[in-house]
Amino acid sequence: MFRNLRWTIVFLLFLVYMINYIDRVALSITVPMIEKDLTINAEQFGLIFGSFFFGYALFNFLGGLATDRFGPKLVMGLAVTLWSIFCGLTAFATGFWSMMILRVLFGMAEGPICASANKTINGWFPKKQAATAMGFLSAGSPLGGAVSGPIVGYLALAFGWRPAFIAICVIGLVWMAGWLFFAADNPSRSKRVSEEERLLVNQMKAEVISADEELAQSAHGLGYYLRQPIILVTAFAFFCYNYILFFFLSWFPSYLVQAHNLNIKEMSLTTMIPWIVGFVGLALGGWISDRIFQLTGRLLLSRKIVLVVSLFAAAICVALAGMVSSVVPAVVLMSVSIFFLYITGAIYWAIIQDVVHKSRVGGASGFIHLIGSVSGIVGPVATGYIVQHTGKFDSAFVLAGVVAALGALLVLVVIKPPKHQGNPVSAS
Repeated sequence: MFRNLRWTIVFLLFLVYMINYIDRVALSITVPMIEKDLTINAEQFGLIFGSFFFGYALFNFLGGLATDRFGPKLVMGLAVTLWSIFCGLTAFATGFWSMMILRVLFGMAEGPICASANKTINGWFPKKQAATAMGFLSAGSPLGGAVSGPIVGYLALAFGWRPAFIAICVIGLVWMAGWLFFAADNPSRSKRVSEEERLLVNQMKAEVISADEELAQSAHGLGYYLRQPIILVTAFAFFCYNYILFFFLSWFPSYLVQAHNLNIKEMSLTTMIPWIVGFVGLALGGWISDRIFQLTGRLLLSRKIVLVVSLFAAAICVALAGMVSSVVPAVVLMSVSIFFLYITGAIYWAIIQDVVHKSRVGGASGFIHLIGSVSGIVGPVATGYIVQHTGKFDSAFVLAGVVAALGALLVLVVIKPPKHQGNPVSAS
């Protein structure tokens, strides 16, 4: 792998997606400890989880614009440095307000990650491989979620929750040094890529997109793409995807403790199961879509099939997970939901690769990420309110399923093949 620079870069992105989720899930894992130490209740924690996304959603878009302007290598390196520092500073929180402020800053720093990754893949891979590459690197997220339980749980139990945040800060800073050494925006800007690999990447891109298409697409500004139905519906579908994901990320550990009386150690190990299953789904999703494209020759169809079927299956399973009364079926159903959910994980970004000119990929990715991240504000806050006032989680599970089902239905009904092949936003 390390003799092939573009896949080395994908592997680095895979690692940073792992680190990203270790950093995020750390707070969810340590909620029972922090609640006692800082006397923060469930409704307040809902606001803290939601506050992350106020900064995160805004900088999804601003980070995407910065990626188009300054390049993904610089933006990603700066983002990881800042979010690692803010994550480490969580160890010094003294109460509700300090925790909320740090969470907003942490979210702002994490905002550019997906746009930067998507822009990097756009510079190194042709469309026919983009979903596979995005699926592989994105699979770092659930794997990070899986290992965060035992890692953060052990550190918190052995040394306290505050040292756990300092330790994961150091991990991010070490990764950043490797990124700055290996990464490049594209082959032409790398001193480490071989001439053979540079020629191969350029040849593959030339096979997929012609000079005429490039010229036609380059005539459009970012606003043009953001008005296209396929972009708007993809953004809403990503909102629905994130609703389940952030509901799971923020509240599932607490659900296991409160509803099923698991202790911190049991909860940390149990939460590994959905994340590991999700890792498999995310790694497979892009490959499945690219494979359907190879068989049918219809790019939009390959993305649509994966989105509709998998998002709807995830919706059914998460709704059912809230209706069971014991821990085993709850974990099984949540794991199946996360598996199908993550199968769609690379598709949103692949659609951007398919239909947006390379000069606008960062901005379009940032827009979709912004819309998706709004669910991170709505979902955790709504769940915290439901739990605080009902004392139960079942309605929150059902609500997550309804939201995801609506996204699948909208993709099925609205996204259609373009009528004219010459349309610059082409997905056929």
